[in-house]
Amino acid sequence: MKVLGLFAGKARPIGPKNALSGIDKRPVTSAKVDHLGITDDIQVDKRYHGGPERALHQYALHGYETIIKRHPLLHKKAIAGSIGENISSPVMSDTNVNIGDIYRIGEIEVQVSSPRMPCWKIEEKLNQKGLVQLINKQQITGWYYRVLQGGAIRLGDDITLLERPNENVSVASFVQQHFDKNTSADSLRQMSNAIGLDSQWREKLLGRIDK
Repeated sequence: MKVLGLFAGKARPIGPKNALSGIDKRPVTSAKVDHLGITDDIQVDKRYHGGPERALHQYALHGYETIIKRHPLLHKKAIAGSIGENISSPVMSDTNVNIGDIYRIGEIEVQVSSPRMPCWKIEEKLNQKGLVQLINKQQITGWYYRVLQGGAIRLGDDITLLERPNENVSVASFVQQHFDKNTSADSLRQMSNAIGLDSQWREKLLGRIDK
């Protein structure tokens, strides 16, 4: 596994109201990373992207392939970096990356903290309605990392899996169970106990059990 793409962005307007967003990221060849992510990257809406638990975002090339299969005219738009991710790798996907996984990427160490829940800005960026529903339904959300050790990352750096504390909690299976209204209380409890899961997600899952 290697770093195929690195992306960082500035705050730029998007949508009919020209809301500022950091989704429009541009390719870079190297980046410095601290506990809040790439130091030159801007995340505007910290409710959904940013902070220590969502410091870096990675999206799978397989996700783009799924989008293009459904919407062929997006083949020039739906490319690596186009929906706001920081990292792209040709092998990693929502089905083979697990919640809690710890990876070394170049000099840094990161842990998968949660799936990324898509928002309307993806549809605005690619000018295609229905993408949020497609991404959620197909379990191609991508994932967030918390940074355990900062440093530099560069194009071509190796990505090495160091630890996998949750053998059966892939990002895709997590998303599937999250959106399944019939997911049992026991399954929700097991998901909430996943090592390394973002505490906000843990509270959300436990809240479903209490209802």
